[in-house]
Amino acid sequence: MTTDISYPMEGGCDCRKIRYQLVAKPLFVHCCHCRWCQRESGSAFALNAMIEADQVSLLNGEPEIINTPTESGKGQYISRCPACRIALWSTYAGAGPHVRFVRVGTLDMPDHLPPDIHIFTESKQPWVMLAPGIPAVAVYYSRTEYWPAESLQRRDDLLKKIAALEKPE
Repeated sequence: MTTDISYPMEGGCDCRKIRYQLVAKPLFVHCCHCRWCQRESGSAFALNAMIEADQVSLLNGEPEIINTPTESGKGQYISRCPACRIALWSTYAGAGPHVRFVRVGTLDMPDHLPPDIHIFTESKQPWVMLAPGIPAVAVYYSRTEYWPAESLQRRDDLLKKIAALEKPE
């Protein structure tokens, strides 16, 4: 569902001390309605574009990485501008530093990345209306059921790279 647009796509924080670009199309875009995302965003949901970390290039500045708790107990690392404190992306225990969950709202053109799926809708705010035609699941989902083949292949390639990095010599 992710809109076909040209890349790179730029984004950054409010004070513009940090600028970055997405070099490639995200793997998938989540609109998460879980209570943790509601609390962390201060809103009804979080909209995150999952993308390989090596497909996000810093153009200027260096984010500060803050370890914050998660419901799983494994934590997330939120990359924030050290000046204006805007959250730019997160990494989670599952893929570690290899996959970034880029905050779509920090892109210069966030309207180019609508959600591919709504997740954790069991805790969705009742006044949020979901658009027809976009998959919505009560909790989480099976990647093989929802991700496009290209994204699944990119994920497989990434997992092979991670395994090679972790292989003892």
